[in-house]
Amino acid sequence: MERYICNNVYVPLRSGPSHKSEMLSQMLFGEKYSVIGAAGSWIKIETAFDRYRGWIDACHNSLTPCSGDGKGFVLNSPLACLCEDKTPITLEAGCEIYSPDFAGGTFSIAGSTFTVTGGLHINHITVDESVSETATRFLNSPYLWGGRVPSGIDCSGFTQLVFKIHGVAIARDSWQQAGEGLPVGFINDARAGDLAFFDNDLGQITHTGMILSPGLVIHASGSVRIDPVDHHGIFRKETGSYSHRLRTIRRILCT
Repeated sequence: MERYICNNVYVPLRSGPSHKSEMLSQMLFGEKYSVIGAAGSWIKIETAFDRYRGWIDACHNSLTPCSGDGKGFVLNSPLACLCEDKTPITLEAGCEIYSPDFAGGTFSIAGSTFTVTGGLHINHITVDESVSETATRFLNSPYLWGGRVPSGIDCSGFTQLVFKIHGVAIARDSWQQAGEGLPVGFINDARAGDLAFFDNDLGQITHTGMILSPGLVIHASGSVRIDPVDHHGIFRKETGSYSHRLRTIRRILCT
């Protein structure tokens, strides 16, 4: 099956072939995908990164075939660039670039060359910090259902982004992420970088966050924020009550 590559900063992935349909997720610049269906000007796709399926408006992203199987390098911070026609584009953390030329300040995607405003540096695509330290970079990022980028992100999009920057691919949704990694028995055994999962009254996993330090969790709820957490769940100081009930903790290993 032929693969294509995303050439927009991000493209909404919807539950159906309509702008009125729920945004389930987003496909980011440089991510690859396959087409599995079509309806009018809409195409149904499956992403290569997390095998997520949804509908995209073909106007948001041209069907650009992948130019080889080169490795994408994940950005850890925003990157202001110029397209080949000299128009500006600003990529967000989580987007992928190909064939970076640090001396020339350029990278390519699907045969097109982009010039980085201010130069391209190795630290745009490398990290020398822990996953929990990376997580704090995105404090106050606004919450957006289905979002995967710092300008609008949901709880599982947030944890997925942080691990993607560290070269680890985890599933898209919180209930899927809850089946990955290794179980951590008790909250007192959790360490920075562990993922905590929270359920609703039906026992369904509906929320996730990352342990930042003993008794603290960073998570996307209204915005990316830090709250106290214990064996009951997440405690919101402003309301004096628990907002999320702890279900399980998992440890994702970074290589």
